[in-house]
Amino acid sequence: MFEVFAAYLKEKAGLTEEELEEVRAVTINKHLRKRQYLLQEGDICHYNCFVAKGCLRNYRVGEDGVEHILRFAVENWWLSDTESYNNGTPSRNNIDALENSELLLIEKEDFTRLVNTIPPFKEFIDRLMARSFDASQNRIMSNISHTAEERYINFMKSYPDILNRVPLHMIASYLGVSRETLSRIRNQYARAN
Repeated sequence: MFEVFAAYLKEKAGLTEEELEEVRAVTINKHLRKRQYLLQEGDICHYNCFVAKGCLRNYRVGEDGVEHILRFAVENWWLSDTESYNNGTPSRNNIDALENSELLLIEKEDFTRLVNTIPPFKEFIDRLMARSFDASQNRIMSNISHTAEERYINFMKSYPDILNRVPLHMIASYLGVSRETLSRIRNQYARAN
């Protein structure tokens, strides 16, 4: 499984074999079965997680008991509860597997050391964090300025691989619409195209 991560880090960060061995030394392999939790509300997030295979979701349950999906993560994506991870506070989120998944975890202390001792890794993580911030800002803007139809079309174009792997009610949750609304939008879109 590390080979997938190594190939990713070579391509994206340009790490040398020696640097990859430093990463390998602190990487923990984790297998999750479908519906198994990586993180539950109330636990502290101690890891950065790289998805080698599978599909996960990061979600929060509202006071009304409704799930609100914040993120999905598929192959070659990173996932963590950054608020809990950064602050060492109990998580308000849950992260679970939507498919059987193969993950690579790096503990916070080890991750920080890698960032501080491997300059290309730091540069890559800085770029990754900047892109993540941009994506979050764009999602906020989309949610406050676009119609439900526009959000669905943007989701289809941006994440076609997720669209066919995730149940409709979870896509509706991610988009902030009801399942019925999303069904109506999908039917209208199919008839128009």
